[in-house]
Amino acid sequence: MMADRRTTVLLSVLLFASAAAFVEELDDSFMETKGDDEIWLIKFYAPWCTFCKQLDPVWHQIGSELRSLGSPVHIGKSDATANTGLAKEFRVRTYPAILMLKKNIKYNYSGARTKEGIMDFANRIAGPLVRSLSSVQLFHHAMSRHDVMFVYVGATSPLKGNYTSVAEQLIVHTYFFSASRDVLPKAVSLSTLPAVVVFKDGTYFTYSEERDGDLKLWINRERFPNFSQIDSYTLYAMGETGKLVLLALVEEKHLCEESLRDMYFGFMAGSDYISGLVMGEIIVPTFIVVNLSNDGYFLPPGTVQTEHNLLDFLDGVLNGSVQGHGGNGALQRVRRLVYDTRVTLAPVFSQAPLLGCFLVAFPLTIGACFCYLCFKARPTVVDEDGTPLLAPPLGGHKKTSKKKSD
Repeated sequence: MMADRRTTVLLSVLLFASAAAFVEELDDSFMETKGDDEIWLIKFYAPWCTFCKQLDPVWHQIGSELRSLGSPVHIGKSDATANTGLAKEFRVRTYPAILMLKKNIKYNYSGARTKEGIMDFANRIAGPLVRSLSSVQLFHHAMSRHDVMFVYVGATSPLKGNYTSVAEQLIVHTYFFSASRDVLPKAVSLSTLPAVVVFKDGTYFTYSEERDGDLKLWINRERFPNFSQIDSYTLYAMGETGKLVLLALVEEKHLCEESLRDMYFGFMAGSDYISGLVMGEIIVPTFIVVNLSNDGYFLPPGTVQTEHNLLDFLDGVLNGSVQGHGGNGALQRVRRLVYDTRVTLAPVFSQAPLLGCFLVAFPLTIGACFCYLCFKARPTVVDEDGTPLLAPPLGGHKKTSKKKSD
């Protein structure tokens, strides 16, 4: 039994050591010693960061798997507190920070810290900006792998140059493809070529400069499915596109996939995140429309039991008849500070009441002492007859008159 346990431990150590061999520790000399054509995926960490430690085994798994797949991506990590020059070069602000370097262009990863998400990010950046779909089989294979797919259709044109330029900026978020007209499904009808088409939600939409405006803004708006499960990372990324987000807060996935072009539709398991946004308890299931551009939200004025009720609620949000809540004004920020403080201290009081009392009383005591010292330090004014005054009288000092003795 003891021999089996030792064997298991030894195998675990060997597996970790082999995985660690594919991750290189980088220092401030990295930018001078790296090759010009090398592609690097780098994690910046701090020794005291708990999230960095949790990501470490995942990072080594990524290094091992990318090497086994023959990927050209090199995996590295760097202690940002020790290698401050390299961290400054990559503008590291938080930990862990995940970035890619390709042809001296830096790409930031802002998605969930999962193996699948980081692997997809690495493969997307490492490949060509615009991937060519040269056959019907390749097109259907790409469609089966991607919920949202942008495709340029046609020959070389100014639109293709603009499309490639946008791809260089937004490749961190989505894939970009190009294809000829005969590769597309027969059901796809394009009035003119060249064209940019997005395939999602079982249908497609064609870009029009007159209707949709700037190509980059259009692609950024359309890069999400209209109905999907949403986490906190995706929610704030959706908020940056300018669209409202309708969330169904549920315990299970029990929603139909109806959608409007002016909103994203999604569902979120549980209500903890949204309860923090509205600073109160949310009972599930329910609906909420969130506007992440100003941290605002809309709640149904009544019970939503039918499709008609839901459509009335959404029409009210769009035409302004439903009252909005939240926002990022000064009063709301004060309320959020108070709420965050209360949420932070509540578990402390329940588990360690004495510590909670100390945490509350200590800053109040310091503030009271500071105010007292400021009050004591106020200069006193002495009247001409020697009487001390706490403050000069309104309108300045007045001279006291003495009666002349006869």
